[in-house]
Amino acid sequence: MRIGIIGAGGVGGYFGARLAAAGQDVGFVARGKHLEALRSDGLVVQSPLGDLQLPVQATSDPAELGVVDFVLVSVKTWQLSEAIGAIQPLVGPDTAIVTVQNGVEAPDQVAESFGRDAVLPGAAEVIAYVDGPGIIRHLGSGKLTFAEWDNRPSSRADSLRDAFVAAGLQAVVAEDIWAALWSKFLSVVPSGGLGTATGAGYGVLRTHPATRRLLTDATTEIRDVAVARGIHLAEDVVPRTLAWIDSLPADGTTSLQRDLIAGRPSELDAWTGAVVRLGNEAGVPTPVNTFLYELATARALATSN
Repeated sequence: MRIGIIGAGGVGGYFGARLAAAGQDVGFVARGKHLEALRSDGLVVQSPLGDLQLPVQATSDPAELGVVDFVLVSVKTWQLSEAIGAIQPLVGPDTAIVTVQNGVEAPDQVAESFGRDAVLPGAAEVIAYVDGPGIIRHLGSGKLTFAEWDNRPSSRADSLRDAFVAAGLQAVVAEDIWAALWSKFLSVVPSGGLGTATGAGYGVLRTHPATRRLLTDATTEIRDVAVARGIHLAEDVVPRTLAWIDSLPADGTTSLQRDLIAGRPSELDAWTGAVVRLGNEAGVPTPVNTFLYELATARALATSN
């Protein structure tokens, strides 16, 4: 199986390393000092599940890899447009493109260029980050949930799942990938927007009465947008989402909050911004998420100046 990894960061670097170590033919598309280190020293993974260092095929030019069986697009949402343009040399008539971005719009963005039949919408659960050029620090989890666009069974989905499992990773072919994507969307977007607006961690957001109400209302708005768009979510998805947030470390924050506060590019437009856009399209009011989006946008402008 030939697999092209676009974006050798925490998600792509960790998944790709485990797949390569298990014998799959994996090629990484990277850039800068990270690429230099991959070429000279190989890919290093530091993990509680076992460290590894292995030579890998890495390039800044996807054409050097050629057509592959699977493309794992593991860049951030704000890098997706560039990545879509770059992966053309990797894609043949039977290539499956797996999206793992946070949010719910990435599959459509890829499908605009390659068609829905080429896309396996997916969601990743990995706690990992680049800890230096060529080094991935993995802290926990390693799961990919994905499926065909219309949730039909397919041999390629089964093959990818089997490859992940053989590499010591978790993989699930979802019965309803859109419900899975929107359920994850509910779990990160409200706390991301509210955390950015307040600067608070999960502990404050879930225990202070006012922020608890805002968290609940923001989650409910997203549920309503999903339902209006024909997504079949569990009836108790809102209380289940809040219960999950209640289980997180009190001082924990979302990547959106950390990126915005640090003045880095963020996924705000693909998170809270998407709620506002998709709500407008569906005719569903999203006043809380709209307010949080405007506050977060102002904060992003302030930190970038």
